[in-house]
Amino acid sequence: MFKKIIKGNKKTPKSDAHDPSSYGHGARNSGAVSANVVVNHASRAGPAATGPNSGGPNPVLPPSGTIEPLPLFRDVPVSERQTLFLRKLQVCCFHFDFTDTLKSPREKEIKRQTLLELVDFIQSGSGKITETCQEEMIKMVSVNIFRCLPPASHENTGQENADPEEEELYLEPSWPHLQLVYELLLRYIVSSDTDTKVAKKYIDHSFVLKLLDLFDSEDPREREYLKNILHRIYGKFMVHRPFIRKAINNIFYRFIYETERHSGVAELLEILGSIINGFALPMKEEHKLFLVRALIPLHKPKPIAVYHQQLSYCITQFVEKDYKLADTVIRGLLKYWPVTNCQKEVLFLGELEEVLEATQAAEFQRCMVPLFRQIARCLNSSHFQVAERALFLWNNEHIVSLIAQNRNVILPIIFEALENNISTHWNQAVHGLTVNVRKMFLEMDADLFEECQRQLAEREARAREVEEQREMTWKKLADAAGEDMITV
Repeated sequence: MFKKIIKGNKKTPKSDAHDPSSYGHGARNSGAVSANVVVNHASRAGPAATGPNSGGPNPVLPPSGTIEPLPLFRDVPVSERQTLFLRKLQVCCFHFDFTDTLKSPREKEIKRQTLLELVDFIQSGSGKITETCQEEMIKMVSVNIFRCLPPASHENTGQENADPEEEELYLEPSWPHLQLVYELLLRYIVSSDTDTKVAKKYIDHSFVLKLLDLFDSEDPREREYLKNILHRIYGKFMVHRPFIRKAINNIFYRFIYETERHSGVAELLEILGSIINGFALPMKEEHKLFLVRALIPLHKPKPIAVYHQQLSYCITQFVEKDYKLADTVIRGLLKYWPVTNCQKEVLFLGELEEVLEATQAAEFQRCMVPLFRQIARCLNSSHFQVAERALFLWNNEHIVSLIAQNRNVILPIIFEALENNISTHWNQAVHGLTVNVRKMFLEMDADLFEECQRQLAEREARAREVEEQREMTWKKLADAAGEDMITV
């Protein structure tokens, strides 16, 4: 009844069907490594534990030859579907060369159609697959997705300082097959028929680590699938949660302190945003350490613009969960505040506004002096976008109320910056916004405003006296030097 998968005694073309055991696991520039070699990344504490996905024997493949299509699931009796499922998995273990579109088009299409059938079979829930089938399916997934990633663009060109946002987008050639493999894995994980007690034997720590390694793929389509899959694994396999958080931590540490290069930071932060949202209160010390040691230092790397939106969301979630963390977060931002990167300053000011919106009065008072010293510097920035974004803070009612409650401390710090903007700033928009803020303080407390004016006038007078004294001293020195020269 069944057609044979293989036509025997034919030599397999090297580019058509490769032994899956020759593929490495998620490492760049490591060449073709044996499947039982574990490539250590910064996200690993050491070699992964042995298990079904740690590089042991791959599923037994049929003898090499030309693959043939198998019957559809609906065309065979229910009792034979598990066997057919295994045979289809074997077909999907073959690799094909997608760099040449003319090579093995028929075999590629057979594999694609087989993958589609497997996805439909899992998604339809037409039959609960056996433990053996689950094990073989995870092995087939591993054979297809765990591979050597191609060199990054900057590694090819040697331009270490290239802007990641300007690099040419790389798309995985084998995506027609790879997408379906990821879809199969996702459907398996979210299926209500999947028993976590059985599945965790195969989706183990080794599997999760290799999955995390793939987040460095430059193909955004692959990273999107990985994000959804890892998020589902985190939700379904509670036993893996601490391990996943620690592994992501290690990826961030390597990115911050070693490479400043990783394609998947934004996707990992997006997962963490959802995880942080679900943290129970009172918050564990482990989570607070993660904020201090990993999230706040992520403001340091130069390519922050790529992932800042997701990072800002994570930071704000922490403050909304525990308002006492506001002081820690604001002081962390001040620690990593950019000095010469104006676009980065604009991002920081936007994030600062979101954090201040969730900040309560007591925490605000702890950090307001260093905070408004920095804001005063931003107000006087010659880059109009920085000055303008700093002035926009006064459009936020909650921030204005915090400032009003502490105006006796804040106004003396920023008064000189406001006056300098009005008298010397080149940008009309900044000048107009400064006038509005100045007027707001005047209406808020006229006596304090006049006192600040008086103090500024006294400081300026003293500065003029010092300058005059300096000029007189230099004049006396010049005169004395002139007399000596005439005498000589």
